[in-house]
Amino acid sequence: MLSYKTKGVCSQEIRFELDGDTIKHVTFIGGCSGNTQGVARLVEGMTAQEAIRRLEGIQCGPRPTSCPDQLAKALKLALEQNQ
Repeated sequence: MLSYKTKGVCSQEIRFELDGDTIKHVTFIGGCSGNTQGVARLVEGMTAQEAIRRLEGIQCGPRPTSCPDQLAKALKLALEQNQ
């Protein structure tokens, strides 16, 4: 299980598991429970690249980032470190 400390959002951490390039499991620690559970369920089974493409750049209100955007950053970092 990988862990990513979020920045600039309500959630404090994202824990996730990859099987190669496929997202197996995602859990957000903190944040808006219904929204983060929804995002997690939607991306499970998706490739990390596809999730990054869909989630990167999403903003939350006036914030320059969001929980989905933070997940995209976490996935990018995991893929970079796995190369």
